[in-house]
Amino acid sequence: MNQNPDSVAQSLQEIHDFLPCATPQQWIDNALANQDLMLIDHAHCEKKAASTALSLMYRYVDNSDLLNKMSRLAREELRHFEQVLAIIDKRGVDYCHLTPARYAAGLRKEVRTEDPGRLVDVLVVGAIIEARSCERFAALVPFLDQELADFYSSLLKSEARHYRDYLALAEQANQGPVTERVAEFMAIEQKLVLEPDTEFRFHSGPVA
Repeated sequence: MNQNPDSVAQSLQEIHDFLPCATPQQWIDNALANQDLMLIDHAHCEKKAASTALSLMYRYVDNSDLLNKMSRLAREELRHFEQVLAIIDKRGVDYCHLTPARYAAGLRKEVRTEDPGRLVDVLVVGAIIEARSCERFAALVPFLDQELADFYSSLLKSEARHYRDYLALAEQANQGPVTERVAEFMAIEQKLVLEPDTEFRFHSGPVA
């Protein structure tokens, strides 16, 4: 898939400006040393992303903008899952269950329980996860073999759009800016990204 380099660079700059910190080099080193595990967990992440979008569609049936954006997002995430699975199969990697990283749970722990606050927070968390995924794909591309580099490069545009869609829907649900909630979740996200983890995952912190 051809992408406009200027458009991708602009999207990446926007995401770098949005996130509180860059992925540590140690995590990149961990990923390169555990590429089979990275691919397996990446596949799980795509399934979870589709599941999140579908759950929002079931819960908020009166929000046509959300329904349309989440429907498209779910289809794209499932297509990405199929693409990762094809690479896994091609490389002879055994796809299996993995324990999840603490990342998503650590963010969702602070989600409010009552709407509209709940919806706002779920969408903000979605935006952060998509932005971090995009940032990590871009960080890995220069170090990967051609097949994986091309694939991860092809994901950048859609991941960046998913981040923007989630953020726009959060502002719509909040009927205004979500700057304060974003800042609160970003403080949590920064710790999850920078503090050491015991197991490598696509959204883990660095593993010593």
